[in-house]
Amino acid sequence: MSTSPQFAVVGHPNKGKSSIVSTLAHDDSVLVGELPGTTTRCRHFPMKVDGEVLYTLIDTPGFQRARSAWAWLQEHETTADQRPELVRRFVAEHAGQGSFPDEVELLQPIMEGAGILYVVDGSVPYGPEYDAEMEILRWTGQPRLALINPIGQADHIEAWRTALGQYFSVVRVFNAVTADFEKRVELLRAFGQLQEEWRRPLQRAADNLEADRRRRREAAARTVAETLAEMLSLKVTRTIDPEDEVDPAKAELVIKYQQRLEALELAARQAVESAYDHHDLDRRESSLDDLVAQDLFSAESWRIFGLSRRKLLGIGAVGGAAAGGAIDLAVGGTSFLLGTLIGSGIGAATTFFAANSLVDVKLFQIPMGRKKLVAGPTKNRNFPYVVFGRARLHHALVSGRSHAQRGELDLDEQARALMPSLPAGENRLLEKFFSRLRGRRDVVSSTERLAEVIARVFKQDEAADS
Repeated sequence: MSTSPQFAVVGHPNKGKSSIVSTLAHDDSVLVGELPGTTTRCRHFPMKVDGEVLYTLIDTPGFQRARSAWAWLQEHETTADQRPELVRRFVAEHAGQGSFPDEVELLQPIMEGAGILYVVDGSVPYGPEYDAEMEILRWTGQPRLALINPIGQADHIEAWRTALGQYFSVVRVFNAVTADFEKRVELLRAFGQLQEEWRRPLQRAADNLEADRRRRREAAARTVAETLAEMLSLKVTRTIDPEDEVDPAKAELVIKYQQRLEALELAARQAVESAYDHHDLDRRESSLDDLVAQDLFSAESWRIFGLSRRKLLGIGAVGGAAAGGAIDLAVGGTSFLLGTLIGSGIGAATTFFAANSLVDVKLFQIPMGRKKLVAGPTKNRNFPYVVFGRARLHHALVSGRSHAQRGELDLDEQARALMPSLPAGENRLLEKFFSRLRGRRDVVSSTERLAEVIARVFKQDEAADS
């Protein structure tokens, strides 16, 4: 038997049990379906940090014949102290018989010592059909916690609180799809209230998860910083023959240069998603508001994430270092609402500083009358802000995404503020390291320091969103 705490996630079919498991185990391999009966057998999902199992979530089938099972238990009832043994007898007698396959399957890990996480849907009314389930779970004698998972409109939460409070010592509202990291850790600590012997290991698990979260955030920040450094130093070359026309060759080279930049951004996004254990996310553009899906060189991306001409000229006037609050990083105030950005003009960059002035192509004569064309590195001051703004928004979406959330990586339809304005000190540091990377000065140390700044920004974004 495992020495780390185990929790069986149980309840009615199609009430979000698998979503709870996926979110709390940080595992997007958990099957999540809309039809009842997606889970037919118990599956164990250990939550690991650095190879150590902190706790295990057990995804179970839903109750199918709870009333009949409860009637059997009542028929054979003796005394209260014998009730757990009677449940064991129920499991033993009906195992393999086919009468109560789902009830036997979900009760088995509980009777082997797993704690109970009972999941209900707060968007549907409470009804007496749930009484049998909760009575059976009470008779197991195992520590129990109830989760109200509002799959739709949370219209019936208070009625559920009243009913659940009669059977469970701890009742929490927990939306498996939208719960942020802090809510997940808070719930984990609540688990420790179920049983004294779990309190210390679960507190340690919560501490380890917070340290692990910090490492993941720092890894994402390093990825973005290293990508920026590589983008700002990128050069693409081409050699042409004497009879080849120069202008078409230049145009083709610029396209190749942009494609390389796009490939670097895509690789960085995949690395950030991997840092948070999200795999195979769909990034298809689904709406005009999806700034993450917009092309890196689209006018919309540069208008939203680029700096204004005035602010860029202000940076240049002080030798490449921002003074005071000269830079307002793509947000134009205390925060921006994603739904109001399109067409708003906030942070708009002029054509002079837009993507069409990203790179110059230099021409060099080489032996045999041939010519060498070189595109890059870019000197465009807006470019790193566009890249960082897009990376910052992408990180906010990925780091705040639970593993129960499936489908496209998309912006919140409620247009919540994801990216608060940065303090002037952070802005000055960003410009300082962008300038050094553009000038190829102290590249290694500048990239490391830039990663530290970006990690702080990511942490601030997470705090603002929680």
